[in-house]
Amino acid sequence: MRLPAAYLGVIVIWSTTPLAIQWSGEEVGPVFGVFSRMLISVSLCLLLVRVFRVHMPWNREAVRAYAAAALGIYGGMLSAYWAAQYIPSGLISVMFGLTPLAAGLLAAVILGERSLTPVKVAGIMLSLAGLATIFRADFSAYPSAVFGVLLLLLAVGLHSLSMVLVKHTGGGLHALAQTSGGLVLALPFYAATWLLVDGQWPSTLPTRSLLAIGYLALFGSVLGFMLYYYALSRLSTAAMALITLMTPVIALFLGRVANAEVVPPMVWVGTALVLGGLAIHQWGSMLIVTRPQRAGKAKPPTG
Repeated sequence: MRLPAAYLGVIVIWSTTPLAIQWSGEEVGPVFGVFSRMLISVSLCLLLVRVFRVHMPWNREAVRAYAAAALGIYGGMLSAYWAAQYIPSGLISVMFGLTPLAAGLLAAVILGERSLTPVKVAGIMLSLAGLATIFRADFSAYPSAVFGVLLLLLAVGLHSLSMVLVKHTGGGLHALAQTSGGLVLALPFYAATWLLVDGQWPSTLPTRSLLAIGYLALFGSVLGFMLYYYALSRLSTAAMALITLMTPVIALFLGRVANAEVVPPMVWVGTALVLGGLAIHQWGSMLIVTRPQRAGKAKPPTG
């Protein structure tokens, strides 16, 4: 697998996933949409594991890595699906732009990483100001938008925690094995959630919902997670964070063009603040250049 192709693939998939999430839940409900997606994804992953003869261990270390991935696949994704019913699809991508900031905070708390420099803290504060601006935006077309944003904050937190734990525990696993293991552990929780919340097969499956579920199962889950874990194991956190600067803008544009979504002007302002804070958090320290003092030539002693 070529790393640039994997990187570009993650950008494309992450940019289109929010809109596909909204479409997949139309008339069938978000829980059925995500459960059916996971069911198809698990089947495809296990088939690929068998076809390509990928070693998929089930020792204690591997199960810990699978469980770390399942935390984001179940908790983070289910929260995002629920949030998609209340807010524009592009805002999902904007909120997930906070992932590197949340991951940095969690890595400092859980792993003891000393990475919270004053510049990074300034970036976090600017992003929080952007988040506050988004909260104050006029969502007249989306009366339950605040509830959706709160759900997305939960999704971001769980996804960030999952990313930190996967980075810490799953470095030696094949990307397909990591993806398959996480999906396998998450599927029973999705099945239980669907049975508790709904449990009934929809009477009709609209074409757009069906295509969206298929797209999310094949690209959003199987290929998307494989590319993500592959890139995550080979690239720095800063390089992965660059993806979250590009996808929100693309996703907002797609939601506006393809789904006629109303995006209040203050949301664009808040988005700019969030992405600006992310940029400062990741690369602000590079702008602070301390010029080394030139050592003067020693003068010969006089007299």
